[in-house]
Amino acid sequence: MMAQEIKPTNLELIDLGKNVKLEMVLIQPGTFKMGSKKNDKDHREDETLHEVTLTKPFYLGKYEVTQEQWEAVMGDNPSFAKGAKLPANGISWDKCGEFVKKLNAKTNHVFRLPTEAEWEYACRAGTTTAYSFGDEITPKDFNYDESKIGKPVVIGSYKPNAFGLYDMHGNVWEWCEDWHGYYPAGPVTDPKGPATGEYRIIRSGSFYFSGTMARSATRYGYSPTDKYSFIGFRLAKSK
Repeated sequence: MMAQEIKPTNLELIDLGKNVKLEMVLIQPGTFKMGSKKNDKDHREDETLHEVTLTKPFYLGKYEVTQEQWEAVMGDNPSFAKGAKLPANGISWDKCGEFVKKLNAKTNHVFRLPTEAEWEYACRAGTTTAYSFGDEITPKDFNYDESKIGKPVVIGSYKPNAFGLYDMHGNVWEWCEDWHGYYPAGPVTDPKGPATGEYRIIRSGSFYFSGTMARSATRYGYSPTDKYSFIGFRLAKSK
């Protein structure tokens, strides 16, 4: 899979009112290797490497959803670490659903959370390394525990990946649609995860977790009702 070229036609801008905009990047379909190899550094048991094909293009948020975007839709700001341009945090998976429902009614779009496969595909942006920019990291690359910042930072504070997406590593964990479960061993097409489960998937790592937890393949799970200062979300939308 080649990294796509980001053009103005690949961007969609949605007006939420009061000069608050939502930027979405069009991600083209393709096939990639999801997970990590058993002999990869920091490989985890639930990261079985397998081939995934995504057959449809989709939009993904250029940034994590911010507090000003949340407030424009919901009329409140439940985040723990406050700041208009900071990612919304302290948001449960269930509460994300309420946001999406109100946002769709407000804009006449069909927003949703990304599937786990969509998220990793977009995060990797054509790469096979531990992170979208290589196998080694330093605090200049993204906001993680060893950066010693200890809180979320303003969206877009670090360089984007090859798809033009910011903060796909670190800052705050991002909810995905899927329940947590083990991957299949063979190739799959447009996977959506298990039908039921106990924990919903979060991706990307955060300021509160070590850098190894922000690898492209790292997956973690929390209860849909959990809300922490280190968890936020990013929107997706089918084309």
